[in-house]
Amino acid sequence: MFFPFFDPTFILLLPAMAFAMWAQWRVQSTFQQYSRVRAANGLTGRDMARQIMMRNGVTGVEVEAVDGMLSDHYDPRTRKVRLSSSNYAGDSISSIAVAAHEVGHVLQHQQGYMPLQMRSGLAPAVGFASGAAMPLFLIGLLIGPRVPFAGFLMDLGIVFFAGAVLFHLVTLPVEFDASKRALAELTSTGAVLPQEVAGAKKVLDAAALTYVAAAAVAALQLVRLLVLRNNRR
Repeated sequence: MFFPFFDPTFILLLPAMAFAMWAQWRVQSTFQQYSRVRAANGLTGRDMARQIMMRNGVTGVEVEAVDGMLSDHYDPRTRKVRLSSSNYAGDSISSIAVAAHEVGHVLQHQQGYMPLQMRSGLAPAVGFASGAAMPLFLIGLLIGPRVPFAGFLMDLGIVFFAGAVLFHLVTLPVEFDASKRALAELTSTGAVLPQEVAGAKKVLDAAALTYVAAAAVAALQLVRLLVLRNNRR
């Protein structure tokens, strides 16, 4: 028997893993490139986030700095936009593009954007399911087909992991829409100069690739689990 993380089915993951590594390199290199380009408007990420929210009548949402590299996110539960320190205080094209993207999530929340509501609703259950999926599957796989409940444990692990895949798929329209809103806010109001738009778009597009890659890895991992389960029947 092949160990589940070192068996022929692992080859299914290789294309997605290669894509994920490339996407991670792309987002980091693009971010670094445009973090060295100061925005003509002189606004920091914090200023841009507040300006967009003010323009759209958003109140009660705080903008705060957090540690980490590209740790930026919007928490709909606490209604806080959290920007990594470099983006919070930075006045580069990268900083204001990332800040605008996170405020894109704020606008989604304000307008009741359904995919965001679905993702927020799924998050607690998916956090538990994704943590339990692989242990359940591996226990069922390792104890062997002669144990009556082994197949049940594998199937339960697959169901839990499918929930995680669904979460990744729901995340895609949420992130793409947030970037679309961000670019609209940056361009339609003249917040960035026409010659700066291309740089802001490259930053947003590169970030989106990481979510596509994560979804691809998760989907192929699910296929791999199904193949392993089928081989044990």
